[in-house]
Amino acid sequence: MNKNLLIAALAAALTIGGGIGTYVHFHGGHGAHAQAEVYYCPMHPDYTSDRPGDCPICGMHLVKRVKASEEQARTEPGVKFYRSPMNPSVTSKVPMKDEMGMDYVPVYEENGSGPEVAGHGTVKISPEKQQLIGLRTGKAAYRRLAKTVRASGKVAYDPELYRAITEYREALAAYAKIKNSTWPDAVERAKAVVESSKIKLRQMGFGDEHFPDIDKDPAHYENLLLPEDKVWVYAQVYEYESAAVKPGQDAAVTSRAYPGRTFRGVVRSLDPIFSEETRTLRARLEVENPGRELRSEMYVEAEIRADLGTVLAVPVSAVLNTGEKEIVFVMKGEGTFEPREIRTGRRNEDYAEVLSGLRAGESLVVSANFIVDSESRMRSALGD
Repeated sequence: MNKNLLIAALAAALTIGGGIGTYVHFHGGHGAHAQAEVYYCPMHPDYTSDRPGDCPICGMHLVKRVKASEEQARTEPGVKFYRSPMNPSVTSKVPMKDEMGMDYVPVYEENGSGPEVAGHGTVKISPEKQQLIGLRTGKAAYRRLAKTVRASGKVAYDPELYRAITEYREALAAYAKIKNSTWPDAVERAKAVVESSKIKLRQMGFGDEHFPDIDKDPAHYENLLLPEDKVWVYAQVYEYESAAVKPGQDAAVTSRAYPGRTFRGVVRSLDPIFSEETRTLRARLEVENPGRELRSEMYVEAEIRADLGTVLAVPVSAVLNTGEKEIVFVMKGEGTFEPREIRTGRRNEDYAEVLSGLRAGESLVVSANFIVDSESRMRSALGD
C-alpha cells in the first residue's frame, strides 16, 4: 500500500514539473529563471526561448526581450507603446528592433485639446529629436506688415487720355457759360456732355478726386505727350497683388538705361478694368524726372511699397498648404505638437496674416514642419 502511494506521488511530481517547464518555456519563469535572457517571436509573442534562434511557427528570428530594469531606463516619457515599423499590429511595451534590425516606432499619449484635423494626429517629439531634425518654433503675434509689389511698366505716351482730358475741360467750360441760360434743354444737353466726359475718364482710371486738379492745372497733363519734370508711368500690377495697391503709396522706378538710378514717385490712380489679355491692372504713377531723362514709351521697373496694416501674423514657413486647407503645428506642452487648421489672408515675403484658427501668443513650428507633418499623418493613419 505504502509502495503504491509513493509511486503515485512521484508521478504527480513529474507531471507538475513538466507543466511548470512548459509554462516557463512559453511564458517566462519566476525567481532566478526570470532574470535569464528571454527571446520571443515578434509575430508570435507567446512563444519564448532562453536562447537565440528561429520561431518554429513562422521561421522568423527570435528577438531578445528587454528586462524590466532596462525598460524603466529606456522608455521615453509619454510613450504608450512601441509598434513594428513593418507591421503596426505588432506592438511592444519596451523599445526593441524587428528581425530586420529596424527600431520599433514609439506611439505617444495624445494631450492635444484643439479641434481635430482630418488626416492628422498630435505628435510628441523629445528635445533631443527636435534638435536632431532642426525644429524651431515661433509665435503668432500682431505685426505691422508691408509688402513690395513689383511691376513692369513704361513711361506714358497717351494721346487718347490727353484728348479725353481736353474734351472734359471744354465740356465743363461750355456748361459754365450756359448753365444760367433760360433754355433748359440746352442746359441739360451741356450737362450731359460733361457727365459723358467724366464717365470716359473714369473708365481710363481717373477718380472723382482728380477732376478738380484737371481744371486747376491744365498744363499738368501735357507730360502725357512729351516728357516734363514729372512723367506718368503705367505699371502693370498682377491680379493677385492688385488689392494691396492704393493711391498715395510711394513708388520707386528704375530703368536699364540708367543703372543704379532710382526715380521716386507716387501712385495716383488705378484703372477700374483688368486687362483681359494679361490679367493685370494698370497703376498710374506720377514720377519725378530730373533732367527729363525718362522718355516717353521707355520701359521701366516699378516697386510699390504697400502698407498692409497691423494684423495677427505668423511666419510664412509655419504654414503648410495641402491644397484643400492650411495647417500649422501648435506647441501644446513639453514636446507635444497639435495640428491646427487656420485661414490666412494677405502676406509678404516673411509673414502671413491669420484670419482664423490662432490666438496671439501661441507657439508653433516654423522649421522642420514637413517632418512633423509626415509623423502626424502616420499617427492618424494608424489610429494612434
